[in-house]
Amino acid sequence: MQEHDNDNAPLFKKWSYWYVLVIAFLVLLIILFSLFTKKFA
Repeated sequence: MQEHDNDNAPLFKKWSYWYVLVIAFLVLLIILFSLFTKKFA
């Protein structure tokens, strides 16, 4: 009985695409929160 070690990332072909997506999302959140802070300060 053989088990396949499927280590592919879901939706993307490489894990590095997930890392780029997460970093871009976090940068976007930082920008949005800083804009909200300046607007309502």
